[in-house]
Amino acid sequence: MPTPTPPTETESPPTVPEGVSGRLAAWSWIPTLYFAEGLPYIVVMTVSVIMYKQMGVSNAKIAFFTSLLYLPWVLKPLWSPLVELLGAKRWWIVAMQLLIGAGLAGVAASLGTDSFFRYSMAAFWLLAFSSATHDIAADGFYMLGLSTHEQAWWVGLRSTFYRAAMLFGQGGLVVIAGLIESGAGSHDVFVTVTPGPQPAAVVTQDLASAPPTAEFGAASAGVGIAPEPQDPAAAAATIDRARQWNLEQGFYEVVEAEQDERTKSAWLTRLEGWIRETFGEARVEAAPESVAGPTTLVTLSAGDLDETHRRVIRFEHVSGDPDMRVVEGGAFVITPENRDAAMAAVVQGDPRDDEPTAATFRVRAGNAVFAWTCVAYLTAGLFLLMGVYHFFALPRPDADRHEAIGSIGGFLKGFFETFVSFLTKPGVGNAIAFLLLYRFSESQLAKLAAPFLLDTEGSGGLSLTTSEVGFIYGVVGLIMLTLGGVLGGFLASRDGASAWLWPMAIAINLPNVVYVLLSYWQPDALWPVAAAVAIEQFGYGFGFAAYLLVMIYVSRGDRKTAHYAICTGFMALGMMIPGMFCGWLQELIGYRHFFVWVLICTIPAFIATAALRIDPQFGKQEEATT
Repeated sequence: MPTPTPPTETESPPTVPEGVSGRLAAWSWIPTLYFAEGLPYIVVMTVSVIMYKQMGVSNAKIAFFTSLLYLPWVLKPLWSPLVELLGAKRWWIVAMQLLIGAGLAGVAASLGTDSFFRYSMAAFWLLAFSSATHDIAADGFYMLGLSTHEQAWWVGLRSTFYRAAMLFGQGGLVVIAGLIESGAGSHDVFVTVTPGPQPAAVVTQDLASAPPTAEFGAASAGVGIAPEPQDPAAAAATIDRARQWNLEQGFYEVVEAEQDERTKSAWLTRLEGWIRETFGEARVEAAPESVAGPTTLVTLSAGDLDETHRRVIRFEHVSGDPDMRVVEGGAFVITPENRDAAMAAVVQGDPRDDEPTAATFRVRAGNAVFAWTCVAYLTAGLFLLMGVYHFFALPRPDADRHEAIGSIGGFLKGFFETFVSFLTKPGVGNAIAFLLLYRFSESQLAKLAAPFLLDTEGSGGLSLTTSEVGFIYGVVGLIMLTLGGVLGGFLASRDGASAWLWPMAIAINLPNVVYVLLSYWQPDALWPVAAAVAIEQFGYGFGFAAYLLVMIYVSRGDRKTAHYAICTGFMALGMMIPGMFCGWLQELIGYRHFFVWVLICTIPAFIATAALRIDPQFGKQEEATT
């Protein structure tokens, strides 16, 4: 989750009135300005991940392409001088808010198309570059529109409205999307699995002619499962046949990847095979056993679903024996081309059960396309309104005016001197390593935490609904993130950043173990998930305070505003690169082993922390007042 950064400083005081009247006037634009700064960032980095997951996009594709959207924030230090020089910041703010609205409208318009991913990503790129540019203009205008005293008075409040935008985005918008998704979808169908005769398709393996166990528009159904363990080869044959059928019908997006296998480089194919065989969950599960849990086949039909667009149908455990799981067919991507084909799911019991058990499963088909289209249009309209509002509400300080660039040579000289002066700072190598590696583990976890919560149990996830993820991750998690950040800032200001550097490094990394526990436990109740997310996010907020303080420490001296901007570029780069490959890795090794990998990835953070040297007095209250 993003955290607002401290305000930058200005070298020339703005010509605005000081005192209470100035603070009162600022209430008309600072809350909305920083709400507008925080919302598009959280939409690009977090909400987009949840949206694509509910649209049936693979984790590898989600992680790679949404991580690339960090690039505008990585490059922001390179074009921030141009924003400073070309046109008034007030103009940039209004123009970027209108472009953000246009980008969100583009996302909404693309979701119902066949090539929705390609078109929506193009719209997200417009949104990301507009948002990063808006950040530059808004922070600069903040310093021009307020006196130095008023800037200090507003610093905490502006962060509050930034966090309010985060709450509205990853909490409110996601919950709204979940409610629309459920309300606009078909009624759920329930399937009860009990000991008894199995469907004929289990024996014949003929899925093309098998009658559906359950279909939308029909009553709830029941299916039998053998009351005793079965031969492992027979169980594997049922699972493999169902998966092959689902692949042939195009119910999984991975069909695309498997068809393109021949286009991959030989070294990449060998690498993926080695990773999957050596570290994948299948390697552990393939250990020879004398018996396997009983399996049964559940065939599903779209029935009366009146759908002309893409839709994801989910088959999930809701009650009964918790050891009876969906091992194949937890989610199906339905399109107009495959909606008439049967969907094959396999339920498997536990071979250790001494007595016959039963469980109930739910088939649900929320309308994700309609839900996220509504949310994107809603947010687009909000930004168009904010653009118009700020055109009238933003003040017009004398200092906010177009500046002549002067000679191109002089501009480029100053531009490169800024980077040279940063790269020649004492200890800058260790500082850059810290900025890139401190969140090496967290950057991968943050990208796949929401997909893990949403994914089906058969895929290793927790099978939560969109609204549940919005509440747990977007409300509970954000509150704990904020509390952790407040505590971290207080302790660092009291004792200095150096005193709390190691406790904060531990706090941001070790709580990631809760996801290992969740992936192995896969609880049905919500409270363990909420508690785990709360613990991890509190640790993240507490530990991230050290990261912000290190950026401030590295930026001290001449050109500190420009040097701080460079640090934010490294911060975004440290999130972008690990996020790009983590989805690919997770699909090879599974959620359980991926979260173990996330814990291993904390080691570089600890090494970078050990190499960093900070003045013990830095960050204490005495220094903050000098």
